[in-house]
Amino acid sequence: MFPFAFEWVPEATRYVFMGSLYAVLISLIIIMHYCVIRAFLDLICPKKNHNNH
Repeated sequence: MFPFAFEWVPEATRYVFMGSLYAVLISLIIIMHYCVIRAFLDLICPKKNHNNH
């Protein structure tokens, strides 16, 4: 199924599948990096909130 495998046959359906797979994986990686960066920034410089909620 993967391009580096010997059974790879260049068909349109496989390109669509692999394209959508890589798009979802890249989106998840970007979102997870964003969450980690926001958590780190909130940890080192917390917001001052005067309400006790």
